[in-house]
Amino acid sequence: MRRKRGRPIDGWLIIDKPSGMTSTQVVGKARWLLDAQKVGHGGTLDPLATGLLPLAFGKATKTVPYVMDGTKIYHFTLKMGEARDSDDADGTVTGYSDVRPTDDQLRAALPALTGNIMQVPPVFSALKVGGQRSYDMAREGRPPELPPRPARVDRFELIERIDRDTAVFVVESGKGVYMRALARDVALACGTVGHITVLRRLRVGPFTVADAITLDKLAPNDDKASALPELLRPVETALADIPAVALTEDEAASLMHGRAISLVDLMGRLPKVDEEDSPLCATEGGRVLGICRLQDGLLRPVRIL
Repeated sequence: MRRKRGRPIDGWLIIDKPSGMTSTQVVGKARWLLDAQKVGHGGTLDPLATGLLPLAFGKATKTVPYVMDGTKIYHFTLKMGEARDSDDADGTVTGYSDVRPTDDQLRAALPALTGNIMQVPPVFSALKVGGQRSYDMAREGRPPELPPRPARVDRFELIERIDRDTAVFVVESGKGVYMRALARDVALACGTVGHITVLRRLRVGPFTVADAITLDKLAPNDDKASALPELLRPVETALADIPAVALTEDEAASLMHGRAISLVDLMGRLPKVDEEDSPLCATEGGRVLGICRLQDGLLRPVRIL
């Protein structure tokens, strides 16, 4: 059997992504600097975007879905009067408008873009159409017609009007919401066109930008030998927002072998959850064991760490 390249490193590295790099490039750079076997990330950022990009190493990759399911917070700057094919400043201009809405008109457009909405993704997105990436088709001059998709926007507020052409918004959302589409759509709702010029992500699930470091801090002067693996956070950090249930030693052993536990045995120890199928973090003696779900009167293991 071929030995995996790199070191077996486990944990989360919280990066403040610079503009101009793709999320994949950041992952590759961190993997190289730490000589790690396995790395993933908790939610793609556009090349133009900056801010929070959580990187999962080793066993932490098992917890990525729970991070991506968490709340995300963004700030973005909308430039009005100019449409671009990518809905951000990296794209080609496709149209103009002389209309400049007032602050009140911008605010009046936000409720329709808040809550459970249907959103048409940007054509420059990684969605697949007939087996091909939408952005590849768009670059080849045949942008696809993408159908609206469900999206959840919990908060959408105007926080600053910089000048006649430019406004800054804060968005709090669930997974799969495109900020470029929100910027495009608020401009269209006000009778103009627009695109994002600045996008910064401030939160993903339990992680905030205050937790983040730059790639330079991970390895000063790009020196692989100086990389600091101690900057990684424990795997279980990703599960901080998930309600926990404490198990006995025997219950933990059963769970680790894939066996479900009767909820009758857990009476008085179960936290309140919104839905029966909600995830729970199973612990034993302060140690995180993995993710479980409540189903049919049982605590069932989903992902053992």
